[in-house]
Amino acid sequence: MSFTTLPHLPDDIARGLRDGRLAPYLGPGLLTLCEAVALPADPPALAAFLSGKSSVPGKIRHRVTAVAQFIENFKHRKTLVALMDEAFATAPAPSALHRWLAGLPAPLIVDTWYDDTLRQALGVRGDWAEVQGLSQSEHFGAWTGWYGADGALAPDPVEAPTVLYKPWGARRPGSNYLVSDTDFVEVLTEIDIQTPIPELVQRRRASLGFVFLGCRFNDQLPRAFARQILKRSGGPHYAVLPDEPTRMEARFLEEQGITRIALPLADVAACLTVTTPA
Repeated sequence: MSFTTLPHLPDDIARGLRDGRLAPYLGPGLLTLCEAVALPADPPALAAFLSGKSSVPGKIRHRVTAVAQFIENFKHRKTLVALMDEAFATAPAPSALHRWLAGLPAPLIVDTWYDDTLRQALGVRGDWAEVQGLSQSEHFGAWTGWYGADGALAPDPVEAPTVLYKPWGARRPGSNYLVSDTDFVEVLTEIDIQTPIPELVQRRRASLGFVFLGCRFNDQLPRAFARQILKRSGGPHYAVLPDEPTRMEARFLEEQGITRIALPLADVAACLTVTTPA
């Protein structure tokens, strides 16, 4: 397998982010830059949290989507949502990188975890909007929900200068979660034809490349979503992956033409945050 690996951060990444030509694509690993993180900071931690709140079979305890499905099936969807609300009731103070990203003139920011940390950082601005993925079990026929910077539900897409896209949902403002097996099956059934991806996101990505920060691709779900969100995007794409990629990650990087930056996320954050957003 062949994909490009760089041992340094190219100047064009910071420049592209500052100019709005590159869009941040964030994963749960970004929380490692925060202090005093008191919420599940990755899928195994979320599986452990949910399993600790509701008795589930041992064979599924480490698979978050299966744990969530078991709770939904035997305890009701409202119980699952309440537990997710509890898990993400608080968010750590935004890191320097969160604040730096929030100051960018980014047409689009993708955030694939359920915490509200970036929302806090964006709170100093008023010129942004948020779109979240919706569970079909709660919002049948509606794939996304739009919110203004004030958290108010918007009936239509919001053409804000910066749009935060949370494809898996988030704690705030609407307690929307894609987390169970059924949630993801419903979306993945349609995602090939792009139905669950907002039209505004599809339009804006056409001129953008993506920079993956705090993401891993060693599971089918993050690969499937990233693949479809990148579809027909402008490029180039970069991923900060300090650890040697797994076989499936390497295949994904090659398939999508993503350049790997083989640096710790903290080092990349330090490099980026010494520059001034445009």
